Amino acid sequence: MSPDPEASVDPLARMAEWPTGRLLSVAARSVERAWHAGLSELGLTHAGLIVLDLLAEGPVAQVDLARRGRVTPQTMSRTVDTLVAAGYVRRTADPLDRRIRIVERTEAGLRVFTASGSLESRIFPDVEGVGELRAALLQIIRAER
Repeated sequence: MSPDPEASVDPLARMAEWPTGRLLSVAARSVERAWHAGLSELGLTHAGLIVLDLLAEGPVAQVDLARRGRVTPQTMSRTVDTLVAAGYVRRTADPLDRRIRIVERTEAGLRVFTASGSLESRIFPDVEGVGELRAALLQIIRAER
């Protein structure tokens, strides 16, 4: 049996032939690794970044954060716990209903959220056409609905 000439070829050398779904999947994993590493440098997780973004308009009841973030109240509670420990948010009782927990960004939370804005340019410093890529990804996501 003769050796397969394709077996010695670098699989990445044939990327141009890959189906779009495979390209998206590999690119997504690569971006996710870089994104998580960048967030980790800031002391954030992806979930924490989402919460800080959801708090941009001001304090929000934790149960409403969970609804807006499309996660369970328990998941939101763990994320908020992490952010409280880091000093990025504070959680207080609602003065009108002590059972309701209000979450708000701290100054440190605003600073780290602002710093996270430069992650994309650090992750994609030399990638041309990122704007067009974003537009195409939004089309794909919207078409799924």
